[in-house]
Amino acid sequence: MPQPNSISRRRFLGQGSAAGLTVLGAPALLRSASPNENLKLAFIGVGGRGGANLRTMTDPKSAFAKNIEVVALCDVNAKSLEQAAKKFPHAGKFTDFRRLYDESPDMDAVVVSTTEHTHAFATLPALQLGKHVYCEKPLTYNVHEARRITEAATAAGVATQMGTQIHAGSNYHRVVELIQSGAIGEVTEVHVWVSRAWGWQSEAEARQHKDIVWVNKRPKESSPVPDYLDWDLWLGPAPQRPFNKVYFPGPKWYRWWDFGNGTMSDLGSHWIDLPYWALKLDAPQTIEASGPPPQPEIAPASMAVAYEYGPRGELPACRLHWYQGTEKPAPWREQKIPQWGSGVLFVGARGMLLSDYGKHVLLPEADFQGYQAPAPFVPDSPGQQAEWLHACRHGTPTASPFSYAGPLTEANHLGNVAFRVGKKIAWDSANLQAIGCPEADQYLHRQPRPGWSLG
Repeated sequence: MPQPNSISRRRFLGQGSAAGLTVLGAPALLRSASPNENLKLAFIGVGGRGGANLRTMTDPKSAFAKNIEVVALCDVNAKSLEQAAKKFPHAGKFTDFRRLYDESPDMDAVVVSTTEHTHAFATLPALQLGKHVYCEKPLTYNVHEARRITEAATAAGVATQMGTQIHAGSNYHRVVELIQSGAIGEVTEVHVWVSRAWGWQSEAEARQHKDIVWVNKRPKESSPVPDYLDWDLWLGPAPQRPFNKVYFPGPKWYRWWDFGNGTMSDLGSHWIDLPYWALKLDAPQTIEASGPPPQPEIAPASMAVAYEYGPRGELPACRLHWYQGTEKPAPWREQKIPQWGSGVLFVGARGMLLSDYGKHVLLPEADFQGYQAPAPFVPDSPGQQAEWLHACRHGTPTASPFSYAGPLTEANHLGNVAFRVGKKIAWDSANLQAIGCPEADQYLHRQPRPGWSLG
């Protein structure tokens, strides 16, 4: 077992402000590009989310995208790579991001939009080179990788951002202001649920959700590898297996444990983000999960997780409950709250607040008639990508730096770890250990395939 990197949960708290922002230090200011010079970007992953990031960060209509120079494009999918290269013919083209770093093109920053299981491997070299990094969620594939990336980002002192676009929306900002100003009193309980049912599911679940009936075990047969895909590079650090169309293209891959962590880490990055931010959460003390028997290959479609968090400064201890698929919180099942398909319910001493991505309501509504919300104190954001581009140039804060996104990612992964070991975990964050539960180690980290290493 590799030695864990040590950084305490209290050190994490010290790295962010109440609003989840980190002010970049002197090293970042020294490395910031001049506003009047081209900001040279390399894009690793240019299809799907990567293509969207590429378009957004080079949009000529955006004030933040002025003086952007795309110097490198990388993708294991030749179709995506060639499509991007048509728009940026002078950029270097790469299939293997390791070669991109070996050749070290003249770049200021890197955008990582690969599959989850390669995020850390594409991100760490950029940080070690002192480059600014934008990485799609979830930040890493497992807990150890999250800690490694968090520490590397702190050492690099560069502008970092995890791509959780909802974090930049005004609705989340207003909810954070309401919770932190005490609109519903002290919050000691929060429920987060999503109805997505991608993953291992029974036939009954599939019928209930009218969802895709997924293959529930690893296929024995292989499919012809598309001539435009480098399957070996797509696998990257993951264990070798024959190609099958059940893995590619996305999002099929994300339910397989070898490549992703299912709904928990994917949508948890968006939905648990809100209470994590509003309640200034850090590392959970205990984690307990429930659901169907764990499958060795596939993450579950439905499950529930309960996290216990200790006091944080003047904030009281609280419990955070996560539900996915068919699982729902008791207030929802008992129809005591609006029947939103997905939501975050804060339970406070003087009431409740229910939110989703775009709206929120104070409950019971009759008790909050005429309530005056606090004056806004969470700054408006031009968007996750624009915010990061500005930070690369000026050394300004970003809302989801790796000092914030790393601990959030760790917590989300721990929900899956508790589910897979089938018992309540007492978590030692400083040492990255599940106390008295050595069987959890295999899910906290993994040995990458030969040829792939985080050093």
